[in-house]
Amino acid sequence: MKSPRVFVAGSFNVDHVWRVAALPAAGATLSGDYSFGPGGKGFNQAIAARRAGADTRFVCALGVDPAAQLARTLCAADGIDLQAAIADAPTGTAGIYVDAAGRNCIVIGSGANAELQADVVTQSLQGIGIGDVVLAQLESPLDTVAQALQTGRAAGAIAMLNPAPANAAIDRAMLGRVDILTPNETEFSALLVRHVGERIDADLVSGIDQQRLHALCRELVPDGTVVITLGASGCFVSHASSHLRGDAHACYRIPAEPAHVVDTTGAGDAFNGALAASLAQRPQLAFVEHVRFAGRYAARSTEHAGAALAMPELPVP
Repeated sequence: MKSPRVFVAGSFNVDHVWRVAALPAAGATLSGDYSFGPGGKGFNQAIAARRAGADTRFVCALGVDPAAQLARTLCAADGIDLQAAIADAPTGTAGIYVDAAGRNCIVIGSGANAELQADVVTQSLQGIGIGDVVLAQLESPLDTVAQALQTGRAAGAIAMLNPAPANAAIDRAMLGRVDILTPNETEFSALLVRHVGERIDADLVSGIDQQRLHALCRELVPDGTVVITLGASGCFVSHASSHLRGDAHACYRIPAEPAHVVDTTGAGDAFNGALAASLAQRPQLAFVEHVRFAGRYAARSTEHAGAALAMPELPVP
């Protein structure tokens, strides 16, 4: 049996979603349409990686409740190798508001996700090796995330960190374990404040001069690659000069793929899962081709409502 090629360590939530005309302001009471479904950055990214074609293992913590059974059922349906620790806390939840333009705001109830232990991740990453990808986010305990990245890197796998949500206080040691860092504008802005001492409004990141943006990325991850996702402005890629990953240039921009946007919830997760899947499956390609594929995949995910269940199946045009 072929070993999994993408190992995702992270969160599973049940998403409770309200669709409203405008995002709620403080003190507001709004009417909206309600739905619920599976989510969590880890699960979203695992679904995306699997549906983008990669053999995928998902490592998480679940409660003992109907939400946990939902996670098992959905992983089995998509052919994901689920490695779930059983926690005393309930399975994670999220409250999501989506406005008429497809923008969203999210509140997370960590639950079992906060109990994912580093030793569980180490055990679940057995068999990882050169050419595989370990993908983690920041909805799990930070020492567990650090262990996932370290274990993957030590085995010769690509250690990939999506530093979301932006309010998680990761340290320099964790950044030093990363081969590929994938912040959005908000997360990049938060990292600059914490580790570079630069205060740049998230809304201004996409307009920064390319060489200046490249220099800031080099300060964050001197020896790795940074991919900043910029929403409608596409993305920016910055490599260490010693490791261009098959690219011709150390930094460049890629425009956003056109899309008929319905819901941006999970678009970043779609990008990350698809990027990991492409890296694992097609290591001969230049990095720019992996990023383009991930951009197309994320664009298609925004054309349907929801997070995990909006992840498109291959082929992605």
